Amino acid sequence: MQPRTPLVLCVLLSQVLLLTSADDLDCTPGFQQKVFHIDQPAEFIEDRAILNLNFNDCKGNDQLHYEVSNPYFRVNNDGGVVAVRNITAVGKTMFIHARTPHAEDMAELVIVGGKDIQGSLQDIFKFARTSPVPRQKRSIVVSPILIPENQRQPFPRDVGKVVDSDRREGSKFRLTGKGVDQEPKGIFRINENTGSVSVTRPLDRETIATYQLFVETTDANGRTLEGPVPLEVIVIDQNDNRPIFQEGPYVGHVMEGSPTGTTVMRMAAFDADDPATDNALLRYNIRQQTPDKPSPNMFYIDPEKGDIVTVVSPALLDRETLENPKYELIIEAQDMAGLNVGLIGTATATIMIDDKNDHSPKFTKKEFQATVEEGAMGVIVNLTVEDKDDPTTGAWRAAYTIINGNPGQSFEIHTNPQTNEGMLSVVKPLDYEISAFHTLLIKVENEDPLVPDVSYGPSSTATVHITVLDVNEGPVFYPDPMMVTRQEDISVGSVLLTVNATDPDTLQHQTIRYSVYKDPAGWLNINPINGTVDTMAVLDRESPFVHNSVYTALFLAIDSGNPPATGTGTLLITLEDVNDNAPVIYPTVAEICNDAKNLSVVILGASDKDLHPNTDPFKFEIHKQTVPDKVWKISKINNTHALVSLLQNLNKANYHLPIMVTDSGKPPMTNITDLRVQVCSCRNSKVDCNAAGALHFSLTSVLLIALFSLACL
Repeated sequence: MQPRTPLVLCVLLSQVLLLTSADDLDCTPGFQQKVFHIDQPAEFIEDRAILNLNFNDCKGNDQLHYEVSNPYFRVNNDGGVVAVRNITAVGKTMFIHARTPHAEDMAELVIVGGKDIQGSLQDIFKFARTSPVPRQKRSIVVSPILIPENQRQPFPRDVGKVVDSDRREGSKFRLTGKGVDQEPKGIFRINENTGSVSVTRPLDRETIATYQLFVETTDANGRTLEGPVPLEVIVIDQNDNRPIFQEGPYVGHVMEGSPTGTTVMRMAAFDADDPATDNALLRYNIRQQTPDKPSPNMFYIDPEKGDIVTVVSPALLDRETLENPKYELIIEAQDMAGLNVGLIGTATATIMIDDKNDHSPKFTKKEFQATVEEGAMGVIVNLTVEDKDDPTTGAWRAAYTIINGNPGQSFEIHTNPQTNEGMLSVVKPLDYEISAFHTLLIKVENEDPLVPDVSYGPSSTATVHITVLDVNEGPVFYPDPMMVTRQEDISVGSVLLTVNATDPDTLQHQTIRYSVYKDPAGWLNINPINGTVDTMAVLDRESPFVHNSVYTALFLAIDSGNPPATGTGTLLITLEDVNDNAPVIYPTVAEICNDAKNLSVVILGASDKDLHPNTDPFKFEIHKQTVPDKVWKISKINNTHALVSLLQNLNKANYHLPIMVTDSGKPPMTNITDLRVQVCSCRNSKVDCNAAGALHFSLTSVLLIALFSLACL
């Protein structure tokens, strides 16, 4: 057996080699020449052939179809490559794809002296088309397979072939990698006997642009004989994606009066096709402008960058003279560098002509009139202005200022946000008797500053003449409130004071009468003529109508006008305390067991409605006893409490003990109160007071209540 020569493994571009042996060379499907060189002419002439191609699928070339990577050229049915229009520069390289139901192939046209417009497909794919790329110093040689995306039926179709010139008998080809045995599985397969590589369905470059496969030969047992060798499948881009504007809505703003060439906004579209080809080379255009006044071409878009700029003079960008300050542009983005064969995407760009403060506000008249009654407050007149600027901006909104005639700050002016009017208000009551007329000078400005070449003129100031009307004002008490201090026990008929009320209407000669308006306790009387206030009942500091020792009454002063006007005055009477309330004790009932070891009966407390010094310290005494002496005892605890206790146990019964308590007033006041003491039977934790009476308060409860009262002092 002769020594085996090194295995040569070649992957060809497409279905060119359908050979199954070295002897079958009578017909090779594909282009008979794959690379052409032509010189760059001064101009490619429309429909003039620059070369003729020879493609043969060895089946009669039925349904032969050509595709050219450069949109400026096409291939006629006879194989002639012609320009679709007169053109000077087309780039350095273009590729021509031919296919029939039986075969397909790719040819390369090199233009000598051509300028590089886009990266050539050869640069994009990064491989040499004319010779295999050596991988290692071994017998395996491979070249990438190029497959156009979006191929039509039939499938599967051969796209290349692996050939072993010194194939070992019984060996098989095996193909692996993403697209074969890895997801997405089943896209490619290889004939294990012939080495033909086929694709089973259309490819989408935008999903997967390249596939990295591996080819190896195996023996009958599946053991690798040679390889694996990398095989790259490159998907050739087709113009199957139209440009898309993804970032809308597109809204731009430009200030009115902007210079020609001012950039408004940028429109940017996205094309999913190969960015290194004309399939994704975009050109922008304005298809329509609405409205088309004052010029149908108010804006221009840079065809390459997508920048929208103004192209009219600043005078035409006057917002106040425009029919509509909002323009809508329909923008087109077309691939294939804008050629007619390119796909188109559209979007709407909205451009707002923004206002600048180039018009000052002006009063609608130089003088305004207003009338107001004295004493009244609120808005008295609305000042109207005109402003041609945008009502939604600070260039239109007015700000008013009173610059003269308001020394007492009796007036204020504010802007009505809906109407832009100046609302002039009286904030301090006016007095007709002091001044019957007022004259104000008011200026108006905008919230935003004016542009440098515009200023506020005489029309931005106005005069307001205000007439004050005399009204019948009510009399005014002075002082108000009126305050006096008296003892609470003064005699009935005592004079407290004489009130004084004056009529503000000094120019009118009117009389004043007085009356009581509010006297909750009914203690007071007022002379209607001279205003003298006296008492008609005893004043009592402890009355529920007195708060914090102060009694409040209201009086009216009524003038003789028509209709009469009324004024109200307040009298505050501070009542000094006298000792007119005797103290009282608490509690008045107590319990104790007849066999109690602790003979303390109850802790008594005392209270007094009067004020110090007419209250405590209190003096506690037993007024008289109905039982033999030395049975009851009372002891002082503090100024307000005392302890009642027994000197010995008593029988079960009810006892009444008169307690006398005296305050510290001068003269003092005394009160005698019966303390009811129930002596009960206490056995087995049960208290029986039935025989002692109807009340059943335990001694413990009474003591606790008394101690609690003591603790609160």
